[in-house]
Amino acid sequence: MFKKLFQEHGAKNVVTLFHKPSSQPSTRVLTLLKQASATAASHATEDQASSHAAQDKAERTEFELDVTEAPPTGDQLKNILEYLGGGSAGRVVRGATDTTDALKRLKENGDAFQRPLVVDWHQGKAVAGDNESEILSLLKSIPKE
Repeated sequence: MFKKLFQEHGAKNVVTLFHKPSSQPSTRVLTLLKQASATAASHATEDQASSHAAQDKAERTEFELDVTEAPPTGDQLKNILEYLGGGSAGRVVRGATDTTDALKRLKENGDAFQRPLVVDWHQGKAVAGDNESEILSLLKSIPKE
């Protein structure tokens, strides 16, 4: 579903932050993403009249930031766990041992979902936690439009 939406010409990648305002790590990630989004957008605008090499570099990281405090839906959680790879359930949902357990625990208690979590739906990539270098790496890998 998400891939079809973003394959349309000219659509920006959507990067979702599952955010918890009372969490310092989550607030740091939000600030990092806002700065990266603003920087990419301003460079793309500045570079329209200049060299294409600089514009291409800036466009690689241009994305639309979606911030939500709600936990993911069941389908979103399945995708996130797939993006993160095996053994990631416990990093995403507190105490979970696998995808089935994560879905059950999330349904029982939305607060079991660990934030911050950054997801690039278009590329099928996610970063659990506040590892700045991993998040920046994810953003740098966003393809140009």
